[in-house]
Amino acid sequence: MLRCLILALALFAATAAGATEAGWALLRDGGHVVLLRHAFAPGSGEPANFDIEKCNTQRNLSDAGRQQARKLGALFAARAAPVERVLTSRWCRTKETARLAFGTDDVEEFHALDPFTPNSPEKDAQSKEVLDEIRAWSGSGNMVMVTHLENIAALTGENAREGEAVIVQLRDEGLHVLGRIRF
Repeated sequence: MLRCLILALALFAATAAGATEAGWALLRDGGHVVLLRHAFAPGSGEPANFDIEKCNTQRNLSDAGRQQARKLGALFAARAAPVERVLTSRWCRTKETARLAFGTDDVEEFHALDPFTPNSPEKDAQSKEVLDEIRAWSGSGNMVMVTHLENIAALTGENAREGEAVIVQLRDEGLHVLGRIRF
């Protein structure tokens, strides 16, 4: 039984590593869009006193999350075509992830990347805005959109771990996942 569990874990790790390498291969060529879930921020939801203008009222990156963001930025710099554009939600944890990974000058707030509740009336409108932004982008480097789990799930139908990059391509009226990079 233990031998089967160890084999299953090893197979999972090898599959994830292979998927990550395929993701880097895509990003080396440039011209891709990456939905990046913010780095590690412990907990879930927002505190009762949440204020979009005050980071100390929000769930924020931990030291491990800040380290994760720096690491993913270093890997992007070493293994991918240049990141031409970085958009984030207005939440502090996404902005901090972006700034630590890609630098302070390259970060633009984009409200359509803000989190929403699953049955929210804003969900469809925000998703359409993100799709329109992707449709309008034609850079030769990569564009990174730092956002939240619920946004990535709404746009792709798939979940992402904290700090995970999901490489997408516009197809028909939605997004198709081309690859993933786990940090």
